[in-house]
Amino acid sequence: MDYYEFSFKVTTEEDYQRDLLLQAIAEAGFDTFEETPEGFNAYISQSAYDRDLLEKALTPFYAMFRFSYEQKLIPKKNWNEVWESNFEPITIDNKCFVRATFHEPRPEFPIEIVIDPRMSFGTGHHQTTAMMIRFLLEDSMQDKRVLDMGCGTGILAILARKLGASEVTAIDYDPVCYESAIENAALNETDGIQVLCGSKEAIPHATFDVIIANINRNILLDQISRYAEAMAAGGILYLSGFYNEDCAALMEEAGRYSFSFLDKKEQDNWAALKLLKA
Repeated sequence: MDYYEFSFKVTTEEDYQRDLLLQAIAEAGFDTFEETPEGFNAYISQSAYDRDLLEKALTPFYAMFRFSYEQKLIPKKNWNEVWESNFEPITIDNKCFVRATFHEPRPEFPIEIVIDPRMSFGTGHHQTTAMMIRFLLEDSMQDKRVLDMGCGTGILAILARKLGASEVTAIDYDPVCYESAIENAALNETDGIQVLCGSKEAIPHATFDVIIANINRNILLDQISRYAEAMAAGGILYLSGFYNEDCAALMEEAGRYSFSFLDKKEQDNWAALKLLKA
């Protein structure tokens, strides 16, 4: 099967706008995405591509921010080569090895996570995901009940389970991410992970010891109050998906719900916060 690759260049200071654009494109039939320095690549099979449907999905965004795209056809014989050339295995703090299905295992690492690169948001390559992995590796997940919001490929949910979490709930509003998280949990033979499709309304009426949310500033500001309702006293909230200058607004909102600052990580102006629920 031949695929179209659409290379999007996006100019916006608000990450949530890019996320909305991604969601609209996914609803137009695109099933695979790859982050790039200037935006992202989106892929769709030649048989599924509908130009009118794509333009209808893009129309509301032309007035919101600047973006452009280029289109090219990727023949079937090159498809695996494209993914293999764009997905390199990574190591985090010499403790965690993240690889694709076509990479060789590295048993010398204490933790190995296998991610199918068809959905490459959440492979550990992005700064925000890498910082969240470091936070989880530093702390104890043993016997904890964990909620992973905006789970993407499920990489953080899988890591929490491998670190000893008793049960993990992973949620994403994007059906592609939902399917990806289920597939990757199976690839890693990690049972005990419940994957749900939705947003904050999908959070079960349960109490969690740890909540992981690697999304974006605006969604986090909207959802922090729900995280507080779902978290046990003394629980830990990990936040990322935003820039360093967004930390003040997030800390102010979290403070309204009895969260206090514990730690912070920074990488290339991206930031991650670790908060304590009183």
